[in-house]
Amino acid sequence: MKRSVLSISFLALVLTLLVSADANAQRRGGRRGAPPPSGNQTETGTTNQTGKPGYTGGNIPIRVDSSAGGGLDTSIVRSLRSDGAFETRSDVMNQRTPLAYEHLRWDDALFAEKVWRELDLREKMNATFRYDAQEDNGQQQFIAILLNAVRRGEVMAFDDDRFTKPLTLDQVQMKISGGQGADTSNVTDPTDPSIIIERVVTPKVFNPKDVMKIRLKEEWVFDREASRLFCRIIGICPLKTVYFEGTKRERGVEPMFWIYYPDMRPTLARFDVYNPKNMGVHRMTWEELFEARMFSSYIIKSTLDNPSNKMIRQAIKDPILALLEGDNIRERIFNYEQDLWSR
Repeated sequence: MKRSVLSISFLALVLTLLVSADANAQRRGGRRGAPPPSGNQTETGTTNQTGKPGYTGGNIPIRVDSSAGGGLDTSIVRSLRSDGAFETRSDVMNQRTPLAYEHLRWDDALFAEKVWRELDLREKMNATFRYDAQEDNGQQQFIAILLNAVRRGEVMAFDDDRFTKPLTLDQVQMKISGGQGADTSNVTDPTDPSIIIERVVTPKVFNPKDVMKIRLKEEWVFDREASRLFCRIIGICPLKTVYFEGTKRERGVEPMFWIYYPDMRPTLARFDVYNPKNMGVHRMTWEELFEARMFSSYIIKSTLDNPSNKMIRQAIKDPILALLEGDNIRERIFNYEQDLWSR
């Protein structure tokens, strides 16, 4: 008899525990045996662990901020009125074409030398490359002229200075902006900073001011028929400044893309160079600036006495001595022409 009473009491206790567990699970909005929801599993319209409405953990909404500034304005906004005191000849500017190069025969090339040089746009003589203004033919900054020519299909961008690897528009866009990643910041509840209500993702946009250098590839040729030294620019490459993560300390420069200069000449002939002394009608075009070599630069590589095909900075670590070696290369090229006349 006592054994039967004990068995009935034990069964009643087990049923009581099971009913209590099921009631607790229903109050939590789950099934019996299901784990209680954590703060990372809170859904829209519910309350988090602190008892206040909001979002936490994996269900926090993510918003992409596309209003971040610093990008390159590639739009063309034409003036609806005459933007000046005199009549402009924009139709003539759009029809300008560069003069054809003088043909150089292979057997007349007595001397030929390839040279790579860099233009530092922070120098005073190169300040015109950073002229930031909008005119009827678009943005006047030099990097904008290059990018717009690539986007419009006027020229082709390449990944190397031998022009063997063409880049698509998507690849060019990835190089200038898409591959720079993004920054993520948390938006907290004004009443309780410990509650995160939103995550804002801000893409890192391309900043044209990061292009502080331009690399040129050119060839110096002495033509014995004309008895003169010719310089022909072969390629242009904008260099983007790379910083250490989270700082403004420069880590170096990174080539963006190469453009074959003869293909770019018709486009450069339609854009005027900023003249800080006179903004009249008689202004120099970008094509004329490069042909007249009205820029400041220094040599970083040459095929002269360079069997290993290295940059000067790879062979000479000291930056001052590397600059002096570039000047020595320039002097040897010019002295070659002078020595021919003195013989």
